[in-house]
Amino acid sequence: MHTACQRLTAFALLFLVSFQLAEGLAAGGTPGRERISINANWRFSRFTSNPDSLSYSTLKQWMLPAASNFISGSKPQRPSGAAPSVKYAQSSFDDGTWETLNLPHDWAIKGPFNAPGIGGGMGRLPSNGVGWYRRNINITSDDLTKTVFLDVDGAMSYAAVWLNGNLVGGWPFGYASFRLDLTPYLKVGTDNLLAIRLDNALDSSRWYPGAGIYRNIWLVKVNPTHVAQYGTYITTPAVSAQSATVNLVVDVENKGSSSQQVDVVTTIHPLDPATGQAGDAVATIPQASTTVAAGAKQSVNGSATVASPQLWGPAPQKPNLYVAITRLLSANKTVIDTYETRFGIRTVTMDADKGVLINGQAVRVKGTCNHGDLGSLGTAFNTRATQRQLQMLQEMGTNALRTSHNPPAPEFLDLADSMGFMVLDEIFDCWNNQKTTNDFHLIFADWHEPDLRLFIRRDRNHPSVIAWSIGNEISEQSSASGGTIGLELRGIVRSEDPTRQDTAAMNSAAAGSAFANAIDIKGLNYQGEGLGTSWSSSFPNFRKSYPNSMIWSTESSSAVSTRGTYIFPVTNASHANVADDSGGNSKAMYVSAYELYATSWGSSPDKVFVQQDKYSYVAGEFVWTGFDYIGEPTPYNAARSSYFGIIDLAGFKKDRFYLYQSRWRSDLPMAHILPHWTWPDRVGLVTPVHVFSAADEAELFVNGKSAGRLKRAAASTYRFRWDGVVYQPGDLRVVTYRNGKQWAVDTKKTVGSAAKLSIVADRTTISGDGYDLSFITVAVADANGDTVPAASNAITFSIVSGPGQIVSTDNGDPTDMTAFPSLTRKAFGGLALAVVRAEAGASGQITVSASAAGLTGAQVVLTAT
Repeated sequence: MHTACQRLTAFALLFLVSFQLAEGLAAGGTPGRERISINANWRFSRFTSNPDSLSYSTLKQWMLPAASNFISGSKPQRPSGAAPSVKYAQSSFDDGTWETLNLPHDWAIKGPFNAPGIGGGMGRLPSNGVGWYRRNINITSDDLTKTVFLDVDGAMSYAAVWLNGNLVGGWPFGYASFRLDLTPYLKVGTDNLLAIRLDNALDSSRWYPGAGIYRNIWLVKVNPTHVAQYGTYITTPAVSAQSATVNLVVDVENKGSSSQQVDVVTTIHPLDPATGQAGDAVATIPQASTTVAAGAKQSVNGSATVASPQLWGPAPQKPNLYVAITRLLSANKTVIDTYETRFGIRTVTMDADKGVLINGQAVRVKGTCNHGDLGSLGTAFNTRATQRQLQMLQEMGTNALRTSHNPPAPEFLDLADSMGFMVLDEIFDCWNNQKTTNDFHLIFADWHEPDLRLFIRRDRNHPSVIAWSIGNEISEQSSASGGTIGLELRGIVRSEDPTRQDTAAMNSAAAGSAFANAIDIKGLNYQGEGLGTSWSSSFPNFRKSYPNSMIWSTESSSAVSTRGTYIFPVTNASHANVADDSGGNSKAMYVSAYELYATSWGSSPDKVFVQQDKYSYVAGEFVWTGFDYIGEPTPYNAARSSYFGIIDLAGFKKDRFYLYQSRWRSDLPMAHILPHWTWPDRVGLVTPVHVFSAADEAELFVNGKSAGRLKRAAASTYRFRWDGVVYQPGDLRVVTYRNGKQWAVDTKKTVGSAAKLSIVADRTTISGDGYDLSFITVAVADANGDTVPAASNAITFSIVSGPGQIVSTDNGDPTDMTAFPSLTRKAFGGLALAVVRAEAGASGQITVSASAAGLTGAQVVLTAT
């Protein structure tokens, strides 16, 4: 990774941490707001059968009132009768035998695989069942004068919350970040029992959904009169190099028993790119006064001008950020609340001819779709693991992310803001019609409005978010109801955020359909490049029907491959559908990594590139997918994880990574040879050699002899191919040229037998906070230190000394059913991964060891600070 990229991503982590700390207390120590993590010290138990006779139908009438602030019509009211009482929510229940753990937590990720009733689509892990979480929270006498909220960033799913035996409320959508008011149920003391019930059904998702309270959870203590949840909205309607207009709406909420007069004042500060801290104020929104009735909300509008604004934008622009610090003052001028809003100053235009314009500059969308799991860590959100993924995507040249197919963790967007990614923020995978038996369609009618409004209010201040997606491959595409619902959802989007356009991912809707008519940006899944072996594109029809609308590929390619696996013979075409006689091996459940094979509806990257270049008005693409993910193991349903990723589940790069890098970072001198060159069973057999590079010429040398110097045959050629090379042990060397000058060189050579392990950590210094991680790669190497590409030795990881813990291991093999917490993991393609964290509150050196029978072991030393 380039030094500049390293500096940027290191800043992103520092920036995110500093922002979270700033949100934990009122800014600058000013009184008014506390945001306290309650991730630690929970008791947990999972039940495979319902232990309490509760269900959503029983709890629904107590859940819906939590959504009142996000419903435009009549508000659901809390029932007057007694709420369901259950023993697990009572302080008298003994949870001493339950597991003790910290959040975020995914109960299913520890396995084992092949859980009863869970198929390949959902990842074969035990995500179903009822889970109960319990812990005590401390409430002081001063807290009884405040309003106290529980903020849950994400809980999978059908969350119901009790405090001190009282049913507070809940939220069923597992991807929602919701708030509940705990105030009526508090008492002074350390024994306020918080109990949370989750309920995950079989067949509830098309991919691995995870299970549990898998995101952060907070107590928020505020004055009864305060800035409401997601209660600020910032827009920048006029931006130039000289000045920018910043408009702010502040929603003030009064949970007290009498009306309150407050003054609202906001200062705007740049965020230091080196420290992530707020600098001196560069603008002030004039103070405004308002009176808020008891039990009501009141909006206050203001505006300010920022001179010589530092704009936010993706590379080559810079992701500059600001923070608006809003203070509420009581009638006696005491600060009663302080609320911080990060934002960026930028303009976004969706141009039908030029694509996405950020600050007036055309930015080609080089995007990936990404599911929410973090490989062997599951869905339990972790900032460093997410940052690692984004760093790798950025190294490849990615500048855009699609949150397929659900709202991401809030910190995901914080990272996207600070790292300069554009985000297509997506919410629904289905509407009223089901895709699986127990998916969101069961509650769409009741919850689509509050979920959509909550989602937009939470995310609309993020400069990285450039568009909203209201659905993925919705089955209503082909019916009139699709248009009706689409218009309703678009209306909600516009009422919450008129500054951004909406889109939906259409895999079958035709140009001119009611569904396509109902959305702003025309998002096409696969049909733009032509389905499977067809080259018939729907881009021209959409262009003709919607000449003033932007078109992009919301999902492209669906190429499949297994890292380091090469299957012969190799197709002579630039694309082929995977099958047993075409790049696939259904017995081993592997797909060739020549990166030419795709699903029956998908296309090789090469084919996609042709079509994207042919129809230059298309704004770009979101490739399916950036990383392999748990579940959806197409084309082999008996596997555990997907084959779609450009990077495998462990975070090891497939060859495809370099194909995209050669296109998306065409100014980067690079060349990448495939396959490896250790084939003891292929001596004398044709073994094609391909090279990925942005060069315009390349010469391949096999054991020192030229196999030919190739020029790009046409603008539609995206790789160099020497398909007639006959394998002999030795070496390959490619020399590439651009504009007649040497561009980049790559080599591959035949390696020896496995002799030792090599070990490297992505970071040798980590925080001792119990959350920061080091990702440790072990390679099986020969005596010269070269990785043995087909090695599958069993590697055992251990902590030799120091305050560390091995969280999980993996190897990227989609067929490996070894549980992720296992300390022994077979290498796959010569590689294995261990994820290590320091114990919370610890410092000092941590020595991590890797060993394998018959091989020299290796160690790496980490430092926890």
